[in-house]
Amino acid sequence: MVVPPPPKTSKPEPRPGRGRAGDLFGRLVLVLILLAVVAGGAWALATFNRSGPGQAADPPFPVPFLAVEPGAAAPGPGGEAPPAGQPQSTTDPLGAWAAALSDKTDIPVRALRAYAIADMAMRTQAPACRVSWATLAGIGRIESHHGTIGGLRLGEDGRPSRPIIGIPLDGSPGVKAIADSDGGTLDGDTRWDRAVGPMQFIPTTWARYAVRANGDGQDPDPQNIDDAALAAARYLCSGGRDLGTGAGWWAAVLAYNNSTEYGQNVYSGADAYARAGNEG
Repeated sequence: MVVPPPPKTSKPEPRPGRGRAGDLFGRLVLVLILLAVVAGGAWALATFNRSGPGQAADPPFPVPFLAVEPGAAAPGPGGEAPPAGQPQSTTDPLGAWAAALSDKTDIPVRALRAYAIADMAMRTQAPACRVSWATLAGIGRIESHHGTIGGLRLGEDGRPSRPIIGIPLDGSPGVKAIADSDGGTLDGDTRWDRAVGPMQFIPTTWARYAVRANGDGQDPDPQNIDDAALAAARYLCSGGRDLGTGAGWWAAVLAYNNSTEYGQNVYSGADAYARAGNEG
């Protein structure tokens, strides 16, 4: 199971030497902390191992910050973030949030913006669904490591440096057979369908749920992470699902990929991302 990297922290400077009493006290505190960590870790592992469809705790919710204040500037059409190293605009709270959270999660700023924009869009389009940016990030981590799989990079236009195209769905062991459905338009394969883009859509599913995220009138692009994240949110919310409940969340994620292990991996990542987002 791939576990998302922990938040980066700076290594503390060595403290000056202390007396024997101070050392003994420090060691006692350290032992108590280690015991608490071991006990807490065992409880958490047992809880996670019991998790399954309909058994998981309530899923991660979006952080309060994503309720953008009235009057704040909306994200740009392509969700562009300011160049690295430049201060974030006070009129771009989403950009500031994404930049700060990227350091904690190793999710590219460009991907975080896409997940957050999809989250906010669905609050208008399907408010009862309650899909969160963290759930979308949990799926993006598994499907393509947020569009950076194999050393790829996301450009400011939201596309990876090279198109992401999965293996042929040709009925090989462990692979479902799906004959070509789009004449190879999206995946370049005229014999078999393949999953494409950062969120790994097969052409038939893409055709049903795709929408252009920035509303510029162009065709939706599965390689564009804004379009892909919004299509993923629309797919998860289909059928009137409420991802704010454990049962609804599991039904949605297993519809995306019918594997309990997959669902547990998505939950693990989504939970870690939501916790990082809720840190002060």
